[in-house]
Amino acid sequence: MDSVLSTLNDLIWSNWLVYLCLGAGAYFTLATVFLQIRCIPDMIRQITQGEKSESGISSFQSLMVSLAGRVGVGNIAGVATAIAFGGPGAVFWMWAVALLGSATSFIECTLAQIYKEKDRDTGEYRGGPAYYIEKAYRHTKARPFALVYAIAFALSMLLATSYFLPGIQANGVAAAVENAWSVPTWVSALLMAVLLGVIIIGGVKRIATFASLVVPVMAVVYIVVSILVLFAHASQIPEVFGLIFRSAFDHEAAFSGMLGAAIQWGVKRGIYSNEAGQGTGPQSAAAAEVSHPAKQGFVQAFAVYVDTLFVCSATAFIIISTDMYKVFEGQSEDGAVRYAGSLPDGVAVGPGFVQQGLDTFASGIGPSFVALAIMFFAFTTVLAYYYLAEVNFAYLNRWVHNETARRVIIWLLRLVIVISVYVGATSTPGDAWALGDIGVGTTAWLNILAILVLQGPALKCLWDYRRQKKAGLEPNFDPEALGIKNADFWEERKAAMLADGTWPASGTPPGSTRATV
Repeated sequence: MDSVLSTLNDLIWSNWLVYLCLGAGAYFTLATVFLQIRCIPDMIRQITQGEKSESGISSFQSLMVSLAGRVGVGNIAGVATAIAFGGPGAVFWMWAVALLGSATSFIECTLAQIYKEKDRDTGEYRGGPAYYIEKAYRHTKARPFALVYAIAFALSMLLATSYFLPGIQANGVAAAVENAWSVPTWVSALLMAVLLGVIIIGGVKRIATFASLVVPVMAVVYIVVSILVLFAHASQIPEVFGLIFRSAFDHEAAFSGMLGAAIQWGVKRGIYSNEAGQGTGPQSAAAAEVSHPAKQGFVQAFAVYVDTLFVCSATAFIIISTDMYKVFEGQSEDGAVRYAGSLPDGVAVGPGFVQQGLDTFASGIGPSFVALAIMFFAFTTVLAYYYLAEVNFAYLNRWVHNETARRVIIWLLRLVIVISVYVGATSTPGDAWALGDIGVGTTAWLNILAILVLQGPALKCLWDYRRQKKAGLEPNFDPEALGIKNADFWEERKAAMLADGTWPASGTPPGSTRATV
């Protein structure tokens, strides 16, 4: 069984997925005319000025839910692994893939907003790849194929995020807490299960509220600590950046011949960390209350920067500035040590690099701080997993016509994920990582191929937004004027605003928007 899962996992997460993510990112960068750089002011503006309503959360809350899933244990252990097997140059390639991935994230999250809908039971907004894959082709002969494709996506995401991955994250929290403070795993497991249950019972709004309180604090504290460590080694700052850039292009003698490994590990870890194109971000993007889909596309494009350029870079700076890392040949700890640095013997690749780096700043702080970081990072990731599972469960639940049955099914999902957290925290994960990775990797393939085909409406939204901003208008979305079909929510929104006289007459776009840009 282990060998079957390993083979399947290696096949799904092969270099072809890396090429697909990079190729899509490069294409969307050109198609949007470098949106990820040109539209940074729009990103910041929407984060600070987003709306919220009874049905939708604010753009900021949506960003926090998205970051809860993106910012996880991989931002600590994943970066350490990339440096160990790809050298310091891997950090540069993580930055590069984040820059490209930002454009991909805009496309997928804008599509999620275009084709979102209201949940018939809760009234909350739902959306994501399963929704836009189906709805974009509802009026065409390809509808049966699109429906099967959408269901395949929903099932893959549901299986990965409802049981396998939450238990693994919980196991990481319990292990970190036990190692740092000798707290029995069953105590951590019970506390996590109870807290998770209390939060998820409140639905997406309570999840968003919790994430908006915890995620900014944990990210800022982690980044501030990394800056303090960096400035404690201020003389090393130029060398840290120089080493990263030299190694990224094979100009550092200590890591000569490792260019391929640097690119491979930097790109893989970057993709795995920022999740651009994997289909996870669009679900939280669809939950936001905005007047135009492009607004939330900008917010989610910025999420990629926060995850990789800020949090992952913070980890890299702690490790490299303190010289607490090793680099191995052959992309394995079994390979010869290319560079040993100042790292003590016996420290395995992973969080130990960060712990040792922090100890150079304040002796004894490493284990406790890393345990706290992992605890918050992993728990908020579990919350994000639950939300992803619920959205895709709700998509599949649409074929259950009895309201009571639908509510019972959702409660069963909540029970399953609470149980998975307790069981995962108190047992060895085993094959769960491989199963979870297979599910998420499958959704990445399905989603990126889908958005390459469905990109048209998202690009129309971008040019429409720019046209309205250029005309001095507050952008409002009219799908009919843009020739976008099956955007039911937005058509109903416009009809309601026309009925109560709140639709801005000058905000109705003319037929072609790209020609006016």
